[in-house]
Amino acid sequence: MGSNSPASRKSPTQEELRFEGFLRGKKLKLTGERMAILNAIFNRDSHFDAETLHAGLRARGGDISRATVYRTLDLLVQCGLVRKDSLGSGHANYEAARENEHHDHLICLNCGKVIEFFRPDLETLQENICGEHAFKPMHHSLQIFGLCNNCKDTADEGQIRNRVAQLHT
Repeated sequence: MGSNSPASRKSPTQEELRFEGFLRGKKLKLTGERMAILNAIFNRDSHFDAETLHAGLRARGGDISRATVYRTLDLLVQCGLVRKDSLGSGHANYEAARENEHHDHLICLNCGKVIEFFRPDLETLQENICGEHAFKPMHHSLQIFGLCNNCKDTADEGQIRNRVAQLHT
């Protein structure tokens, strides 16, 4: 059987179908490069920046331009398939926006480590607060900045105070 036979083609993922519909609605094409970027993102389980994604694609033999990576990331964010966040840094970080998955972040101001966590009691508290104020929540993001276990006793307090003053959340 050839590579284009029905038996050798995989079914498109939910993310691929959603992205295709989004692009069609914007009268844009679903190119091989865009699909490679989407699949690379959904095969990751951690945050990344555009440069790291681009380098990873190139390392796997992809001939995808940096501009294509940035434009596709913007489209994926607009589509809701990717979340964009600064995580306190001066540049954008991204992660796949998986269905029914939510987590918050602890971010070390010294080494940059990001610890993801989920607490049902915290989610319940946020829902209660919104209910008390007749507020309909659509999205929330909790980021706690501090020092991880490895850095808490060795970090330069003056540098950390400067980092706190410069946070862009």
